[in-house]
Amino acid sequence: MKKVYHLSTCNTCQRIIKETGISERSDIDLQDIKTKKISPEQLEQMRGMVDDYEALFSKRSRSYRARGLHEQTLSEEDMKNLILEDYTFLKRPVAIIGDQIFVGNAKKTVEALKEAIA
Repeated sequence: MKKVYHLSTCNTCQRIIKETGISERSDIDLQDIKTKKISPEQLEQMRGMVDDYEALFSKRSRSYRARGLHEQTLSEEDMKNLILEDYTFLKRPVAIIGDQIFVGNAKKTVEALKEAIA
């Protein structure tokens, strides 16, 4: 399976998709999480590939501070439900290439993604 969960309105996501050559590939499925919500099954698959929901959870979301979540201790279940409720809570982009997952936009992550799809 080769899939990238991204936000089409996110400049960083678009830059990474272009920089890695994903936009040129027909064998990689792109899912815009704003127009096609992440299903509970898709999120469970991602969760099975990382240590915990925190690895998938974005604390940089505008809603994170606006809802006062930065003042709370969120459980794994809380993070799961927030990601399913609001796409902005998913750390982006998330790329699944075979049995590997790449979460976020850190330079090291993007470089590893490039190697995986080369």
